[in-house]
Amino acid sequence: MHKHSSIIIGTILILVGLLFLVIQLFPGLAFNLDIGQQWPLIIVSVGALLILSALFGSPKLAIPGSIVSGIGGILYVQNLTNTWSSWAYIWTLIPGFVGIGLILAGLLGHQRRASWREGSRLLLISLVLFLVFGAFFNGLGGLGRYWPIVLIGLGLWMLLPRRQRTPKEKL
Repeated sequence: MHKHSSIIIGTILILVGLLFLVIQLFPGLAFNLDIGQQWPLIIVSVGALLILSALFGSPKLAIPGSIVSGIGGILYVQNLTNTWSSWAYIWTLIPGFVGIGLILAGLLGHQRRASWREGSRLLLISLVLFLVFGAFFNGLGGLGRYWPIVLIGLGLWMLLPRRQRTPKEKL
């Protein structure tokens, strides 16, 4: 398993190195890349490499891969739109990235049901936190005045009776 991931990472490093060598030898072939605006794509690429390694190697690498890719995506959008103040609430998406990683790791591994359940819980928690914090700090459109309704709904959901699972009898 680990041999596959090192082969993939090694191949990608060779291809990237060849690309930069060709650009240095033939500067006319270089494309205009404003690294001042595109630097978060480097972070997204590292995350994508981790996810690719999870695909062909260790499935657990999908968790850090989704976190790194997600944060790189956030940084990319913030850098393009110059909305750095959104960190006041956008950090709440990070547990959702963990949830996505758990789901991917479960799909690639053997614990599909457990990882799906835990991953979807983290996604739900992340979404609720994002809506609450986003409404509180940024307004999120018309939701800004009514963010307490989200809290009331969450409280009502927590009070709902849940089904009690009875453990199966041991044979």
